[in-house]
Amino acid sequence: MTAQKGKDLLLKVRNADDDSFITVAGLRARSLSFNAESVDISHAESDGRWRELLEGAGSRRASLSGSGLFKDGESDERIRALFFDGTIASWQIVIPDFGTLEGRFQITALEYSGQHDNELSFEMALESAGILTFTAS
Repeated sequence: MTAQKGKDLLLKVRNADDDSFITVAGLRARSLSFNAESVDISHAESDGRWRELLEGAGSRRASLSGSGLFKDGESDERIRALFFDGTIASWQIVIPDFGTLEGRFQITALEYSGQHDNELSFEMALESAGILTFTAS
């Protein structure tokens, strides 16, 4: 993958009305990380006393975070409702020239901030809540 513009990474949420995906408005920064827990099966007779791991075990998760501006009341309302209702919704993360990650996520943090002479901004964090699929571009 060649160098890409950060602004081209898109975060989309499934629209409650028509089942399409809508881009979360005004994200200026976003990140996606994957994590996998390991299962340690080491024992007294492990070769050379090196740790042994159980292949294919443990749990995997994806974490997403973003910050920016809401460009309209509709996107603000959708995110706020998802957070306060504790709803697990379908999301898409579009990574340019790489592919699209799709799956269910829950908003685990939502923060609003602003200065008296500047715009209102937000930060949010999402955690995966099930299997994720990846479609290459």
